[in-house]
Amino acid sequence: MKHVFLFMMSAFCIYSLTQAQNEKYIKAMEQKIAEIKEPMTADAWLANANGFEMIADVEKNQWLPYYYASYGHIMRGYMLSSGKQGDFSSITDPEADKAEALLAKAESLSKDNAEIFILKKMIATLRLSADPMNRWQTQLPLATEAITNAKKLDPENPRITLLEAQDKIFTPEEYGGSKTEGKKLLEDAIKKFETRKPESSIAPSWGLSQAKYFLQQASN
Repeated sequence: MKHVFLFMMSAFCIYSLTQAQNEKYIKAMEQKIAEIKEPMTADAWLANANGFEMIADVEKNQWLPYYYASYGHIMRGYMLSSGKQGDFSSITDPEADKAEALLAKAESLSKDNAEIFILKKMIATLRLSADPMNRWQTQLPLATEAITNAKKLDPENPRITLLEAQDKIFTPEEYGGSKTEGKKLLEDAIKKFETRKPESSIAPSWGLSQAKYFLQQASN
């Protein structure tokens, strides 16, 4: 009986410790995720990405910290490219490289994940936008493959529709772009965002504010 009691006490202590560690992890993640819901500068995106990477260094078996750290570098890359003309790959490639390395760690922990393929698409698009004339043959197929894989895994994901809308809006009409189709996709994305419930408080949920912003811009 004594052995049973000791076993139960040991199991309870382990459970309590695990729960405390999990709550600490969730809280840390929620605090960093709250930051990305507000407009941020390129430097703020870097600080945010570094914060998630610090969490990842502790929670090495969790894919989400690596995912969000990757997302931060992607967004920093887009911020740094704003208004740039010509070949600006020297500015954005370091962010794409860092994002790709972090995302590879996330994927090693979570296979066949639509959210990871969404970021793969964003990385390829970031590389493509830096030097489209010289990179469309390599990066466009990667972007297409990534979004196709994401749609197979989670066809109703609003972030997929958001990226498709952006492609339509920012691609010249002679290459298949269409602001009209882009607006329809944005409206569809917003509906999906408003009805989709995240799996948890730290699951990916970003994109609604971007969809509303791009719809407003496309309607002007």
